[in-house]
Amino acid sequence: MSESARFRLGALGKLVAMVVAAGVLVAAMLFPWVGGTGLAARNSASLLDALPVELTDQTPNGNTKVLAADGSLITEFYSNNRSPATPEQIAPIMKQALVDIEDSRFYEHNGLDVQGTLRALVTNVAAGSVQEGGSTLTQQLVKQTLLQTAKNGEERQAATEQTPGRKLREARLALALEQTYDKDEILTRYLNIAYFGHSAYGIQAAAQTYFSVDAADLTLPQASVLAGLVQSPSDDDPIVHPDAAQTRRNQVLNRMHNLGHITDQELADVSASPIQTAEGAKPPNGCSSATLGGYFCDFLQTYLSQQLKITKTQLENSGWTIQTTLRPDIQASGDQAVLNTIPMGGGNDLAGVFTAVQPGTGHVLAMSVNRRYGCSEYECESVNLNTVRSAGSGSTYKTFTAAAALAQGYGQNYTITTPQPYTSRVYKNGGRPYTISNVGSNYPNTLTLAEALVRSSNTYFVGLEDALGSIEAPARMATAMGMNFVRDPDTLDKIIARNDGAFTLGPYPTSPLDLASAYSTLAANGTRCTPTPLVSILGSDGKPALKEDGTPLYAGDQCTPEAVPSGVATTLNQIMIGDTASPIGTATRAAIPGHQIAGKTGTIQENKSATFVGSTPDYTASVMVFNPKSQRDVGGYGGNKPATIWNDAMTPILTKEPARDFPPADPATVAGNRPTVPGCGSVDSCQGALKQAGFTTRTAEITSGQPAGTFLGTSPRAGSQANAGQQVTIQVSNGSGYVAPAPQPAPAPEPAPGPPAVPAPPPDTNGDGQPG
Repeated sequence: MSESARFRLGALGKLVAMVVAAGVLVAAMLFPWVGGTGLAARNSASLLDALPVELTDQTPNGNTKVLAADGSLITEFYSNNRSPATPEQIAPIMKQALVDIEDSRFYEHNGLDVQGTLRALVTNVAAGSVQEGGSTLTQQLVKQTLLQTAKNGEERQAATEQTPGRKLREARLALALEQTYDKDEILTRYLNIAYFGHSAYGIQAAAQTYFSVDAADLTLPQASVLAGLVQSPSDDDPIVHPDAAQTRRNQVLNRMHNLGHITDQELADVSASPIQTAEGAKPPNGCSSATLGGYFCDFLQTYLSQQLKITKTQLENSGWTIQTTLRPDIQASGDQAVLNTIPMGGGNDLAGVFTAVQPGTGHVLAMSVNRRYGCSEYECESVNLNTVRSAGSGSTYKTFTAAAALAQGYGQNYTITTPQPYTSRVYKNGGRPYTISNVGSNYPNTLTLAEALVRSSNTYFVGLEDALGSIEAPARMATAMGMNFVRDPDTLDKIIARNDGAFTLGPYPTSPLDLASAYSTLAANGTRCTPTPLVSILGSDGKPALKEDGTPLYAGDQCTPEAVPSGVATTLNQIMIGDTASPIGTATRAAIPGHQIAGKTGTIQENKSATFVGSTPDYTASVMVFNPKSQRDVGGYGGNKPATIWNDAMTPILTKEPARDFPPADPATVAGNRPTVPGCGSVDSCQGALKQAGFTTRTAEITSGQPAGTFLGTSPRAGSQANAGQQVTIQVSNGSGYVAPAPQPAPAPEPAPGPPAVPAPPPDTNGDGQPG
């Protein structure tokens, strides 16, 4: 049996079924008016008032769009690629072509068209193929809306099952829809929901997919192709099956001509021409195809799901406009800066991670990694290295200890003498003494807090932990600043209970985002803000998207003023400027002339990770360099690769903006409330003065170039701060370096007296050779 014969046989069966169904529908429509007044009232109410919310709502939403801070597109999220168009945004010829081929009596019927349905069946049987649509556009709109908004398989089956019950319900809803909306609204809704193939839902997406134009600009040749697609988008695909598509297009053109809507010349010209497609690129979908900031996009998607409890279905089908905090200029600069120092993929798997936030808002500005997000090639990475805790950040934790000490009244001149190596008086290494050394030999034994932070002295900061008595204050200060230990396997309470003296040396796996957030609290003068990728989430109506309880999905920035005392924050910023500006600082490579940069470096043991965090009043960015697959030497310290990346990323940004200085240090915090070591000039006077100031004393002989017993000073030195009751060493020379001065040479003897001097003759004044 031929294909045409099989089609006619099947169509005859459908014709009979449709005649029966039409009779059932007509009877169902008429029955309420012949069955009594009460029955009529009850059924008319159910007929016209029972529209489900899917049909009273707007057309299914378009793609959710994610925008950068400057309004540029980052990506979209969608399950069906759709961009709803208003009636004015659809070319009239497109509307005409669709009506002519699918429902030529659309403007005459009230949602049902038995006459048109029977005519279409007869036409299709005669032609041996689908020439005209059988259901009205209103019925098709009902079916497609219920199908595309179905929440589960049961609802999808109910929307498509071939039963008289489904047909009857569809017909009743079509009648109710026509009672609620005008024809242009119904036609626009249909054009926005129809599927045109190639993942294009709605006429705007279809126009872009096949012809790279907007729906408003469609021409007759293009509109006739798209109108022919709705019945069989796969079989009549003009890209994959151009011949079949041309045949179907010509059917549309003939129908339009028969109805008097195009001229003989238009029919002849378009029918004779091949279809000229101009395939458009699909919109990006998801983070792996983001136009920039793939790792930022991943952070956003995680934030939406975990913090705002937005489901994947909601994200892909709500048609939101998500305005984010991403700064494209900083993102691009960060991307390039990372690659300037570490190649894409890292060569030996080395990762460079740049993460920038805005102090005072928590806005995440950029996330750069020398990887591509979400693909499978060697240089790709799906784990978000900007947010996960992968490696320790070393001495960056000294800032938490310094902040805790300043908050307790240890001024910036608090002085400790720690030999090299230094063994803690408080902390243990298991059951053994905890001993720590500095890296290199340029660390004086005696340092103030400010000097020790700029130099990054390990021994001083373990000594400072000794003075604090436990790591609780530094650990809680880190949390107050924005570190999230509560998410670690070791909770904050467990870390405190373990009382690990290495805390200040930062061995714990650390999130680059947490680190940037914590330091931004200092840059914001003590105001902590939760990192956020969001500015707003707007619905398709341009208003804030709402939860079920009517409150906004996103409530805005979450900031806590004075999370850290402002005096502590301003004082620390001034100290940390020395890390980039002072010759003894560890991050001079990060310096940008004309700008104050408060920073801190960090390196863990065996150089297995290196870190730099730097701030201005407007920006804080962390840079971490490590191997996420296996711990290896990264080839330097925090002042090397990380500081260089920070400089390369931020120089193009800061040099375009006026410089802003940090507020001055807080005098009370600088001074602290610890007693000051008094000045004195001898052993006896020092003993009295120190005792009166609340210190204990000891006298120690040290090597010097002075004679034995010479008073040299104190340690801590005069003017330094120390704890009440702390022992101050009075230093005197042991004379071992003293070299007595050489004896003075004897004076030379005076010369013996000579003969008396002969007076000189008088001068010749008259020129004759004789005196006078």
